[in-house]
Amino acid sequence: MNKKLIGILIFLIAFVSLGTYLLINDDIVKSFSEKSFEFVEKNIARRVNTGGEPLRKETDDEGSKLTVEGAIAETNRHRREAGLPELEENTLLNISAQKKVDDMFSRQYFEHDAPTGEGAGDLVSDVGYEFIVVGENLALGNYKDDTVLLQAWMDSPGHRENILKGAYTQIGIAVGRGMFEGRETWLAVQHFAKPLSACPAINDATKSQIDSNNVKLDNMKVDLENRKKELENKPTTRDESEQYNKRVDEYNNLVSEYNALLETTKELVGAYNSQVQNFNTCAKE
Repeated sequence: MNKKLIGILIFLIAFVSLGTYLLINDDIVKSFSEKSFEFVEKNIARRVNTGGEPLRKETDDEGSKLTVEGAIAETNRHRREAGLPELEENTLLNISAQKKVDDMFSRQYFEHDAPTGEGAGDLVSDVGYEFIVVGENLALGNYKDDTVLLQAWMDSPGHRENILKGAYTQIGIAVGRGMFEGRETWLAVQHFAKPLSACPAINDATKSQIDSNNVKLDNMKVDLENRKKELENKPTTRDESEQYNKRVDEYNNLVSEYNALLETTKELVGAYNSQVQNFNTCAKE
């Protein structure tokens, strides 16, 4: 065989080999998945319920005396009779109720909102009690005893609703006797609440990990898109094809890493959303 023919055959073999090599690399460039997920919004809107118009007794009962212990016991008696669980006495709620009593005597007002606008939610928050929902009942007057006071609240639809609200789990009460509008009388305050701790906790560390993963995914996506553009420039020689193949392998490895991280992040989002949904369901009760 002459040398010219041998040279042609060698060229053709090399060409065919190179063409096949490049075709294989074109076929094995992987695609990365698009990031797609949404977060469930956390519903932390705190609610405040008042019993409507504060209860005022105009006539005096002889020997009037009110107590915190008796008022709590009577409150829970009415709840038991209604088939509801008893409320747990809470020290912070007792303090917030006492602050309300003291403030009404000091500034001589009888309303759910102070003259400067503070309400039950503000008082409860100020003593460090974190709540989902809070309620307030007010009473002014010389009621004979705790039984009579609670019956007066129960006879008032708005106050009765607070006493028998199933959402509440804790209570604080304060009573005090002093001068109000030139008359010596009793003031009584009930603070009902459902604490934030009563609802399932949401793992903030999970959300932080998701946020961190998202930053990494965004950076990886930019890198992948740049690498993919570089792979559009096809090699023309064997040396170039070797470098091309190396870049394809690096790209594909990064795609696999990206997709694995994305799948992990989606699982974290699902777990976080489930926690938020459970919290929101509890918070609405």
